[in-house]
Amino acid sequence: MKLNQRGLLIVISGPSGVGKGTVRRALFEMKNHNLVYSVSMTTRQPRPGEVDGKDYYFVDRETFQKNIENDQFLEYAEFVGNYYGTPKDKVEEALDNGKEVVLEIEVEGALQVREKTKDAVFIFIAPPSKKALYERLSKRGTEDKALIDKRFAKAEKEFDLAYKYDYIVVNDEVNNAADRIMAIIRAEHARTERTINNYKKMLEE
Repeated sequence: MKLNQRGLLIVISGPSGVGKGTVRRALFEMKNHNLVYSVSMTTRQPRPGEVDGKDYYFVDRETFQKNIENDQFLEYAEFVGNYYGTPKDKVEEALDNGKEVVLEIEVEGALQVREKTKDAVFIFIAPPSKKALYERLSKRGTEDKALIDKRFAKAEKEFDLAYKYDYIVVNDEVNNAADRIMAIIRAEHARTERTINNYKKMLEE
């Protein structure tokens, strides 16, 4: 008999340029999963290939500010001059329906969620080296050197916050990183504290 469980909130986070989005997309390409991506809202401009409502909800600052005032975010943060936030209503709805909800967010936002949520799983995506991270930031081709250096300086500070996460996954190769995250998700579902109440009910049937 299958144990009925509430969905799992999976927070994928890490410095800018580590490949959070690439790893998340590889994770969703895997078969036999129950994952739902929580689309974040942002005030930054779309990058080439990004789709509104799929990659982000792209809004102006006034709209974002109204969402803050109406307490619509699970978390939000300002990063390199732009705001990012996670709409909380869709997250709760998916969790109640037993879905695995994946957040792909910045480090500051992840730490906000950590303070508010006891039952989430926090995964820090790390680069194989600082040199590799700088190269990734530079190869984007969407920002000038001053902004790249600003992102890299912030990333160096964020490396020191990795200990606040449950897991660290090094993104040395995208599919390997996605495999590790999927293994973490499956293992987390078997944790005693997540299953014990349902297990006891099952034994009584």
